[in-house]
Amino acid sequence: MSEWEDRVAINDALARYADGVNRRDVDLWGGSWDEDAQWVLFDPEPVKGRDAIVAAWKQAMEGFPFVVMYVSQGSVAIDGERAEGRSYSSEVAETADGKKMRVYGTYEDEYRKRNGTWGFSSRKFTILRMEEY
Repeated sequence: MSEWEDRVAINDALARYADGVNRRDVDLWGGSWDEDAQWVLFDPEPVKGRDAIVAAWKQAMEGFPFVVMYVSQGSVAIDGERAEGRSYSSEVAETADGKKMRVYGTYEDEYRKRNGTWGFSSRKFTILRMEEY
């Protein structure tokens, strides 16, 4: 792959992640992760391994009967079959108890290309702003 093709494929991992959230598609969302990935969401200790990450996501999504996520890719630096980058998200959600919120955040991302496919090897989420409406 050329660097340009790698950039497109990395952006595709981000698109699969967001589309998986919006469609509540476990396989699509889970497929955006490398098998040895780690995810830091709100707990300082990462969730490790794709299977554990998917299980944690499924449990978290039970608390949100409605959610729509929009994402944009920030910077990406590619080094062979690894890359680092930043992305931004904007979410509109409703919790199981009826609270409506908007969440704006950023992810510090690491990517890995395995068997020709890019996926997240690490994601760390930081809330930039959260508001109820």
